[in-house]
Amino acid sequence: MKTLTVGIMSLLCCFFSCMAETRGFFSFNVETFEKHIADDQVVCVDVRTAEEYAQGHIADAINMDVRNPEFLKKAMAVLPKDKTVAVYCRSGKRSKMAAELLVNGGYRVIELNAGFLGWTKEGKASTKEEVDFFTTNNGTFVYMYCIKHGSVKMKIGNKWLYVDPVTNAVPPVTDYSTMPKADVILLTHEHFDHLDSVAIRQLSKSETQLVVNPRCGELLGGAGTVMKNGDSKSVGNKWKLEAVPAYNTSAEKQQFHPKGRDNGYVLTVNGLRIYIAGDTEDIPEMSELKDVDVAFLPCNLPFTMTPEQLSNAAKTIQPKVLFPYHYGKTDIQQVVKLLEGSNIEVRIRQYQ
Repeated sequence: MKTLTVGIMSLLCCFFSCMAETRGFFSFNVETFEKHIADDQVVCVDVRTAEEYAQGHIADAINMDVRNPEFLKKAMAVLPKDKTVAVYCRSGKRSKMAAELLVNGGYRVIELNAGFLGWTKEGKASTKEEVDFFTTNNGTFVYMYCIKHGSVKMKIGNKWLYVDPVTNAVPPVTDYSTMPKADVILLTHEHFDHLDSVAIRQLSKSETQLVVNPRCGELLGGAGTVMKNGDSKSVGNKWKLEAVPAYNTSAEKQQFHPKGRDNGYVLTVNGLRIYIAGDTEDIPEMSELKDVDVAFLPCNLPFTMTPEQLSNAAKTIQPKVLFPYHYGKTDIQQVVKLLEGSNIEVRIRQYQ
């Protein structure tokens, strides 16, 4: 019996020593790694290149290339120190490098020893849906997903928020019935590429809060909570939502978005302030927006802003992170160039 006990203990010691890296992190197989990243307090990071990430990745994994000299600096600006970070690469080599860097930076880290190749070999699901990650003052995770054009999806804690969901009015066709049901849907205005009753129906459940500008409320037969410019209310999990102006100022554009009709929104979640501009130009009211962390600004000629106007709007608002969206055929790299040296991080996603 004693011999059996010693044998079992030896096997356990061997097992744990295989997991516990001398460099301060744990290396797990696919099944164990999958169980860990299912915890909503674990942040998953794909440390491959952007090109590799775009070809397919684990759902909700954010992308940070470990071979970028700024890797640790960027990680420390985004990843919360009180949460576990789960890293993976193609085959397990780069993830160990990333894990060691993060451990030295003060993080708790696990890594996938077989890499993404091992993940897919075992038939685990992957996605091409790009995700951006933020945290609030109280540690709530906020994931932001680009759908297309002016359509945005956010997971805030365990709740889902959608902005201007559209099915087939803008390519590619989007089937919202395959996505999580919405806790909150925000509509900025009634144009066909922002208001889509089919998308709303696909996303809605009995508890869904639909927030609309007055004209959308009329077109939807009184459905939803109407907010006009200047209104404020609580949505979701006690998040503060403010309706702010969105309109054209250029004489030749004013018929598209007249002053006082459409909404932009400022959503505040435990201190994290997110500005969704809607269809607008660089209006004077933007100077009143303070402490914006994330901004979505449109750049779609001839209806909204030119790259120069967007640059001016961004410099006025001073968000930490800017997503140019609703940009159609605009050369959006112009915005990146115009904002060089501004300390505003411009992230280009597929918001054509």
